[in-house]
Amino acid sequence: MKYEIEHMLKNGYGNILNMSSTSGLVGNGFGMTAYAASKFAIVGLTKSVALEYSKSNIRVNALCPGFVETPMIDSICDKNPKLKRRFEACQPIGRMAKPNEIANAVHYLFSEESSFITGTAFVIDGGLTI
Repeated sequence: MKYEIEHMLKNGYGNILNMSSTSGLVGNGFGMTAYAASKFAIVGLTKSVALEYSKSNIRVNALCPGFVETPMIDSICDKNPKLKRRFEACQPIGRMAKPNEIANAVHYLFSEESSFITGTAFVIDGGLTI
């Protein structure tokens, strides 16, 4: 963000979206402690930088998806097929997100429709963190 912000300050505006996770909001019980810690850090960094640069017309948000059908999840589930069912079962909607569902949230957060949103951990998780 250091270099993005430098450029955005020169232009008088900007929009940054950091990738976190629901693990950055509630942790996880899947033996991924370091992953969760890094995602909590992203949320805290996002909120702090959003406050620091809000008056400079720079918006900063974090996207916190739940489980998404990605190569990372596939590789984890290939090693332990029961884990895929656990991931799906812990989401109230009963399935993992599709990548395009996350892309739609990204599109929204970069659009003018979200121009008043900054400093948020935008959750897209099928009800996981309710």
